Amino acid sequence: MSLINYSSKEITCKIVYYGPGRCGKTTNLQYIYGKIPDEKRSSMVSLATEKDRTLFFDFLPLELGTIAGYKTRVQLYTVPGQVFYNSTRKLVLQGSDGVVFVADSQVDLWQENQESLQNLRDNLAGLGMDLYKIPLVMQYNKRDLPNVMSVADLNTGLNFRRTHHFEAVATTGVGVFDTLKTISALVLQSLSAKYKK
Repeated sequence: MSLINYSSKEITCKIVYYGPGRCGKTTNLQYIYGKIPDEKRSSMVSLATEKDRTLFFDFLPLELGTIAGYKTRVQLYTVPGQVFYNSTRKLVLQGSDGVVFVADSQVDLWQENQESLQNLRDNLAGLGMDLYKIPLVMQYNKRDLPNVMSVADLNTGLNFRRTHHFEAVATTGVGVFDTLKTISALVLQSLSAKYKK
C-alpha cells in the first residue's frame, strides 16, 4: 500500500521481487543499486544466510521523479526463496503495490517456479490481495545458461495473466531495467487510477 505524505508531497510505493531460491531476485537489486546515481538511491540493506542469499529481505529505495507535483519514491524488496521462510515472505509482501515474479529459466527448476508462483498466490490471498489485480511483471532470468526452457513454455506455464514478461540475465543487467521500468509504470498507473476515484 503506497504511502502519501501530503506535507512533504511524496508518494512512496513498494515493489516486491518474488520467486524461488537463487533465481536472481537479489542479483536484480544489486545490479540496479550499482547503476543508480548516488543522489537517487539510499543504502541497500541485505541480510543473507549460507543457504539462501536473502534471510529476511533486501531493501533498495529509489527516487523516480515527480508526478502531479509529488516526488515519487519506490522501495524495492526481495523475499527469501526458501519455503521454510514463508511467514517472512508473507510479511515482506504485505502492503506491496506491485510484484515482479522472477523465474529461473532452467529446465531443472520448473517445479520450483510453479511452487513459488502458487505460494505467491496463496500469500497474497492470505493478505486479502488478488494476484489477478495487483500490478505484476514476469521476468525469466538466467537466459544465458544452457538447458533453459523456451519463453513460450514459460509463458504458457507461468504467465496466466498474459502480463508483461522479460528475458533477463540479471548478472549482466539484461532485462533488469526493462523489468523495473515496466513494473514501476504499472504501479504508478494503478495508483493514479485509485486516487482519481
